[in-house]
Amino acid sequence: MRFTAEILDEIRSLVPVSRVAGRRVSLVRAGREWKGLSPFQHERTPSFCVNDRKRFYHCFSSGRHGDVFTFLMETEGLTFPEAVEALAAEAGIDLPPGPAEGHVGRSRRRELLDALEAAGTFFRARLADEEGDDARSFLDRRGIDHAARARFGIGYAPAGLNDLRDHLNGLGFDDGTLADAGLVGTGPAELSEFDRFRDRITLPIADGMGRTIGFGARALRDGRAAKYLNSPDTPIFRKGQVLYNLAVARTLTASSGPLVVVEGYLDVVALDGADRRRTVSTMGTALTREQLALAWRLDDEPILCFDGDAAGLRAAHRAMDVALDALEPGRSVRIAHLPEQQDPDALVQAGRIEDFDAALREAEPLVDALWQRETAGRAVDTPERAAAVEASLRSALSRIRHSVVRRHYEIEIERRLGGTARFTTGDAVLTDPVEASVVAIMEAHPDIRASHRDALRRVGLLTAEGGLPVYDPGAVPAEDEWASCADADASLVDALTVELLRILGRRAIARAEEVLDAAFRPGTAPMPARVRPPRWQTRLAG
Repeated sequence: MRFTAEILDEIRSLVPVSRVAGRRVSLVRAGREWKGLSPFQHERTPSFCVNDRKRFYHCFSSGRHGDVFTFLMETEGLTFPEAVEALAAEAGIDLPPGPAEGHVGRSRRRELLDALEAAGTFFRARLADEEGDDARSFLDRRGIDHAARARFGIGYAPAGLNDLRDHLNGLGFDDGTLADAGLVGTGPAELSEFDRFRDRITLPIADGMGRTIGFGARALRDGRAAKYLNSPDTPIFRKGQVLYNLAVARTLTASSGPLVVVEGYLDVVALDGADRRRTVSTMGTALTREQLALAWRLDDEPILCFDGDAAGLRAAHRAMDVALDALEPGRSVRIAHLPEQQDPDALVQAGRIEDFDAALREAEPLVDALWQRETAGRAVDTPERAAAVEASLRSALSRIRHSVVRRHYEIEIERRLGGTARFTTGDAVLTDPVEASVVAIMEAHPDIRASHRDALRRVGLLTAEGGLPVYDPGAVPAEDEWASCADADASLVDALTVELLRILGRRAIARAEEVLDAAFRPGTAPMPARVRPPRWQTRLAG
């Protein structure tokens, strides 16, 4: 066993729970204990207690309990080995090597990490000197100030073939180490080893512990064949198993907003500058199951926000398939759609951060995004076409491995396939006053529509494509017409919407009651009182 009971106990004795917990919440001494607000959920009255003598914490509001290792695992999404390594480093304890080092070996791993750290120092120095003039101008144009450059360790790789190699050789790193770290490449015999990153902005990629394990780099000039370039896979870096900015996102709580997964590291930098810091990115590649697992450590329902172009849509669709395959009870994703041809970096530069925020607010649950993907633009006006849509949906659901989650998806899709039939031909017009009022309000107030999407679907007021049905404007009662004006008070409109949807929901219950009562006509056994639904007033039966 790599982590013996003696080692773990020594770490607990040297790193008090209050020290680690106190970095995340404010603790106040209360006798032999410390008390503070829960780090796990919002509360006004402190219910979180730490007892350093007994080496545990307990949160009365959430029921969570554990030691210093558990605290790091629950608040920062670390695995147990990562939590042990982090606290051992803080305590100054050397851990024995183990399987976590893989085939690299502990000393070799340390050499590669040291080489990468030295490379980051070199790149930052080059950005600051005369060679970095163009790179600094590039960053200035993108609004990346000195504070952001320091936070993200941004540097510049000069254009020379061997500038970095020569510098690191002078520090004692041999070419084999540099090659294993992904810092140099190989070419024709006359070139031998040469710097992998040249004339590029560099951003260190850190593991969950904050150690540099690779680099991402952006060309200064858009004409180059590869605008973005990552470190190759190495013994300590696998781009499909890492999320950029994960170490920082781990330090932020849910009060900072939902965890957002974007496509590129410069999107993360731009959003950080706009105070949207709980953001991570893939390495400019498709989201992997391993990366989704990392995101789920921090948020049970992260938002996937890809670029608003054709490539971004394809990336979102691939990510949806990855998510379907990995779904578990209580864990999913939401899909945010940016304005057409926009990405987070461009929106921040254009001063349109409110458009990004709106996309997050309107992010779709995975089931809605899946429905939209499989039904958008597809006619269902014949049995054969409807069957094709259904087959496509069922094929997508077959990706869900977890049987319970898959069953609930199947129930929801079955409901939608049946519940939206009256709107699939496009010739149905709503004449009911309550339904017409709701649809008129939804058309005039897209933000309110987004917040009530689930309720609209439950009462059958969304089409198969996720849009609104046709209604007769003359059916809207005069006393409700004000709410369909775009400049009407949003809070009053929302209150009316809630009441109208409540009426429609009660009608649905009343119809269900009629069906149940019909099954127990006079002469049959009476319906058991415990299953009889309450009778609503006649005026709500519609």
